[in-house]
Amino acid sequence: MGEATSTTESTRATGGVGVVDTVIFDVPDVEAAGAFWLELVQGRVIQESDEYGQFLVVGTREGWLLGFQPAPDLVPAQWPGQEHPQQLHLDLRVPDLAAATAHALALGATLLRENPRWNTLADPAGHPFDLCLSDEVDRTTVWAVTFDVPDAGAAARFWAGVLGEEVAYEGDGVAMVGGSRTVLFQQVEGYRAPDWPDPARPQQLHLDLGIGDQDPDTAEAAVLALGATRLPGGGSTFRVFADPAGHPFCLCRD
Repeated sequence: MGEATSTTESTRATGGVGVVDTVIFDVPDVEAAGAFWLELVQGRVIQESDEYGQFLVVGTREGWLLGFQPAPDLVPAQWPGQEHPQQLHLDLRVPDLAAATAHALALGATLLRENPRWNTLADPAGHPFDLCLSDEVDRTTVWAVTFDVPDAGAAARFWAGVLGEEVAYEGDGVAMVGGSRTVLFQQVEGYRAPDWPDPARPQQLHLDLGIGDQDPDTAEAAVLALGATRLPGGGSTFRVFADPAGHPFCLCRD
């Protein structure tokens, strides 16, 4: 993980520790990854990468922030197996599944699996994502970030505590935490957690959570009390943790 910066005015979630600020992708080529997602979601560049290609942030029209940080030796996910698992993925809603899929393929995506109402693809860096047919949208929109976990209910309860939101659904190996950014959890048999920063078991994506101007020590104590683990690394504006399922995340101060 590199030096993280909060790109929105983050406020502390009521009763929680932070809010979802940015979904961060580890990628071998920051500019290429940013260009793909910028065109796919028809967003705008919020933060340009520096001369060394260290970080780039794309904003979607519905308010999600997608960040890209360099991982030159990234071992890409090999969905749906657990030898090199996806760990997290984005769910996008689309009004026309065939047209959205064709557009993604033209941009460089790879089709992994077709279903009647959703298709699973991989972006050029190998990160899987789902295009989901919906009559509630008139364009491609980011709907949710989904975690692979060994226990969907336990994961949802942890993240509900962190985000200060309620568990909106739990059942059949799936759970959801609502709020301004939908977070989903799907139970995976044989789940294999990342072991950041081990390059053999790398993270694929992670969340940056904004904690506003609250004391980082207080925020750290709160997530540890909920079941998080402190990980090495961090800087003056962010600290690194893992959730109980092993997914890294950062607490970022404005």
